[in-house]
Amino acid sequence: MKIVCLGGGPAGLYLAISMKLRDPRHEVSVYERNRLGDTFGWGVVLSDQTVENLEANDPVSARAMTGELVHWDHIDVCLRGRTERSGGHGFIGISRQRLLRILSDRAAELGVDQHFSTEIEPEELKARFPDADLIIAADGLNSRVRELYRDDFECEIDLRPNKFVWLGTEQHFDDAFGFFFERTEHGWVWAHAYQFDRHTSTFIVECTEEVYDRWGFETMSHEESAETCRRIFAEHLGGHPLLTNSAHIRGSAWINFPRVLCNRWIKDNIVLIGDAAHTAHFSIGSGTKLGMEDAISLAEHLHAGKPLTQALNDYQEDRQLEVLRLQSAARNSMRWFEEADRYLDYDLKPFTYALLTRSQRVSHENLRLRDKGWLESVELEFQRAAGVNSDRAVAPMFTPFRLRGMELVNRVVVSPMSMYSAAEGMPDDWHLVHYGALAKGGAGLIYTEMTDVGPDARITPGCAGIWNDGQEAAWRRVVGFVHRHSQAKFCLQLGHAGPKGSTRVAWEGMDEPLGSGNWPLISASSTPYSPVNQVPRRMGRSDMDAVCNDYVEAARRGARAGFDMLELHYAHGYLMSAFITPLLNRRADRYGGSLENRLRFPLQVFAAVREVWPADKPISVRISSNDWVGDLGVTPEEAVEIAGALKDAGVDIVDVSAGQTSPDADPVYGRMFQTPFSDRIRNEVGIPTMAVGNIYEVDHVNSILAARRADLCCLARPHLMDPNWTLRAAAQQHYQGEAVRVPVQYETGFEQLERNLQRAAEMALNA
Repeated sequence: MKIVCLGGGPAGLYLAISMKLRDPRHEVSVYERNRLGDTFGWGVVLSDQTVENLEANDPVSARAMTGELVHWDHIDVCLRGRTERSGGHGFIGISRQRLLRILSDRAAELGVDQHFSTEIEPEELKARFPDADLIIAADGLNSRVRELYRDDFECEIDLRPNKFVWLGTEQHFDDAFGFFFERTEHGWVWAHAYQFDRHTSTFIVECTEEVYDRWGFETMSHEESAETCRRIFAEHLGGHPLLTNSAHIRGSAWINFPRVLCNRWIKDNIVLIGDAAHTAHFSIGSGTKLGMEDAISLAEHLHAGKPLTQALNDYQEDRQLEVLRLQSAARNSMRWFEEADRYLDYDLKPFTYALLTRSQRVSHENLRLRDKGWLESVELEFQRAAGVNSDRAVAPMFTPFRLRGMELVNRVVVSPMSMYSAAEGMPDDWHLVHYGALAKGGAGLIYTEMTDVGPDARITPGCAGIWNDGQEAAWRRVVGFVHRHSQAKFCLQLGHAGPKGSTRVAWEGMDEPLGSGNWPLISASSTPYSPVNQVPRRMGRSDMDAVCNDYVEAARRGARAGFDMLELHYAHGYLMSAFITPLLNRRADRYGGSLENRLRFPLQVFAAVREVWPADKPISVRISSNDWVGDLGVTPEEAVEIAGALKDAGVDIVDVSAGQTSPDADPVYGRMFQTPFSDRIRNEVGIPTMAVGNIYEVDHVNSILAARRADLCCLARPHLMDPNWTLRAAAQQHYQGEAVRVPVQYETGFEQLERNLQRAAEMALNA
């Protein structure tokens, strides 16, 4: 094949090497606009796995790199003059200039034709190289080839808000990767520092755009801003200056990070690799890794005996999933630094934990494998913050939590799940067995399904209610069983379906109207939830008074039934949510328009309920913190205001959910996908939160809690198939204590489960 590669960075050179290794007859030419050795940045971070991949692909260049690699095992986090160190992280660094020289020498040895200081105009590609079988666009994050065909590559570029600058220093950070956070007169500035050869370290300085403007970095030369940063971080630099390696830069060298995502990597015979196709934020240091692994994959597929078109498509399919996975982690890490102000008041140890787990690639138990002693110190501090004085470290999920006069023995919550199994709102034996099993499973708090305040407040004919004496008595029976046979506290979730009422049970058609027997609906406006749902009647003041009275009466019944806690359902497009979201509230009076107006009726209902609910028992409110329809609905920013208003009103904890307010919503799913909304509300508003949404592993729960992203973790579907989820979590973590009580009837089963899980873990470790 005749191959033209635009870009002489690590990705382009390594693609040339990989192709020549597989068939020396290939004619491979590399064109680089800069001179050899001209580079943006200082050091490159690789992982142990990447080095293994490079050794398998080309042992010669890998051996040359190995002699240059700098290894470090620790991470130091410095905040307010104190340093926290954790170990077991295993990074590898190398000079970018040295890496390029090694790859260029190896490419020359294999017969690759290299042209430096050569500018190729993208518009001239096909005319200049008409006989090229492949043109590889490896021209970096500012790829001119990609920009020329941006629509064809379906390219999205998101320019992120923080500012950063690449600098270097001769200060040695030879045994740790350092994160240094400094409070300045203009705000917080921080640095990412790591050594990449025996004499030099990378020193990336980052801050928000507001701090950048206040410092005036925009008007400074590269050298002036480097000197300013030296003064800011003098304590960490040991008298060494901060160095620049971009003499050609005039003015500020600070930039915003461009997050590049291309949905297609191929156009005709043009193929994207490396940063031209995708970027990963520098805070996880994987851009070079991805580019070189792209090169290996592309070379392998081109030599697999397939037609060229299939080989190229298989290359994209092979790499795109891995890239998206890493980009997702990089996005989480990037956003953590963009929102760092939220965490800078943390104590040092939880701050360090939050930083280490920011990408969601490093979990609680992964940290235990890396540095068991350090993680146990985190767990002990978490316990002390919860008022537990003990020398025995336990997982965060087994730490108690108090709301008013209610104390939970652990922080696992069984989230509300509609059963659609009541007749005329009456809980029956199904509910007794269902909630009884959940309570015996060890969770600290269990919820009822959304329990309706009136017959016309139901979602479906199968929904449970608490509007009459019979229902109250039935719930009292269930509550009594829970209290007699478990340590669990029991929360009654009250709701009114509003515009989402009079529909079929879920397994007959979610949100679809009944075939017959429909009841009239009310809502904030005469706006149907969807085109197929009936149009509700716009509520007047008398309707509001009646609904408020229904909530008050239901709360009284819940108190008499013995519930420990109350939650008001203000999410998911039901009645109170229909007032809060502009998607369903089109009113022009004092109950519509501004957020203050849209919250007016829900806050009135809360105030009335709080007045009759026992003072020592807490009330939570569930909200939809993101309508997932852009700026048309509730956004995460507006959710912060909603939570602030709830806090001011006296709400004890916010149950932070999202979506289900519009059939047009476009959620971004994934592990713990709604936890960032909880994190933001908890740490910006200063109110306890519950995290929900695709939380299903022990590690998820412990990581969320220890990082202070929520105070409680709600698991719904995992408890449907495993009501004993918390007992299983205790067995898995070898926990035996007051936070989880195994029913005496089940003790032998618990002991066997613990042994079996231990055996399975040992077998997996030795596999």
